[in-house]
Amino acid sequence: MNITFLDFIIVFGSILGYFISVSLLTSSFFKSKANNYLSLTIFFLCSIILLGWYDADEGVLCFLHDIMWELLFPVTLFSYFLIQLNHCYIDEKWYKWLYLPFLATALFETLLYIDYIFGFFNIYEQDFLVIELYFEFLDIVSFLYSIVLTMWGRNLIKASKLTSIDKKCWLLKFNLIMLGVHIVWFVFLLEDFFLESEYSLNVLWTLLSFLSWWILYYGVFKLQIVIQKDDICQYLTNQEKRVKNCKVNCTSKYISQLYELMDEHELYKNPLLSRLDLAIRLEISESYLSKIINQELNKSFIQFIKEYRIECAKELLINPMFNKYSIEAIGLEAGFNSKSAFYNTFKMQVKVSPNSFRKLTEKS
Repeated sequence: MNITFLDFIIVFGSILGYFISVSLLTSSFFKSKANNYLSLTIFFLCSIILLGWYDADEGVLCFLHDIMWELLFPVTLFSYFLIQLNHCYIDEKWYKWLYLPFLATALFETLLYIDYIFGFFNIYEQDFLVIELYFEFLDIVSFLYSIVLTMWGRNLIKASKLTSIDKKCWLLKFNLIMLGVHIVWFVFLLEDFFLESEYSLNVLWTLLSFLSWWILYYGVFKLQIVIQKDDICQYLTNQEKRVKNCKVNCTSKYISQLYELMDEHELYKNPLLSRLDLAIRLEISESYLSKIINQELNKSFIQFIKEYRIECAKELLINPMFNKYSIEAIGLEAGFNSKSAFYNTFKMQVKVSPNSFRKLTEKS
């Protein structure tokens, strides 16, 4: 059997998709309720690709090919969107009924397969035309069901009030690509019905295969750091505010106000925080702010802000709650604007790298 370049793309893309699916389920770095549904969605899509590309006509693979996975992956994808949006629909009683079309068809097709093997009623032989019409009807129903859930998810994403622009952008892009998949899917249905050909099916398999690469790059590696930062921020906002820590004998009301801005409002977490921003809040000039920090705290403005960020990062690094989060995500949450800035400042202040500090605290 000759293996074409298209065979290589589709098979390799499917294998990559399975790898991503397993990684999302098993890795503590990516593990979350939302990613569990994303993992299932990728797994079902890859299975649809391989079963459709192989096009088995007998045996267990034929049975698996006949199962309408096209009625299942839209539900897991819709669930992924709901969890990412923290939408109340995920807890509604009617939500579980979305799985009913898949369960009903899977049960019926299992009975058909058992009858085909053991010949109880010989349904395939006696009513072959009816069975063919049944599967053609399911092809149309699965497409309509999938496009409705995908469009519904898109409307919910657009109407959501997500504070993370990066997460909302990811969800909209992912949803848009899935809409593109549905367009090609629709073209295939038309081609198969009117022309009885399947040229567009190759385009559909190829598009789904490249989806694995896109998810790997944009969804897993590029976006995960930002999502982790959001998770850390969400966790911290649910905890009690840090106790105000003023170890020096403050003789200036401005220093007291400055500590309040840092301890209670956590302004240091803003990577774009400037001396002018603090001076405006304190209603004094930049030069006077620098002067009182230098005279009363014996340090520069930059040192003052960096010390807060380092202390915040150290608290996160020693907290077991954040062991699964990356060093970069913790640095971003603490207020540093890049991985390199965090590493360099931390090593200069603490004398060890963030990784080494985390390992030392784990041992002790």
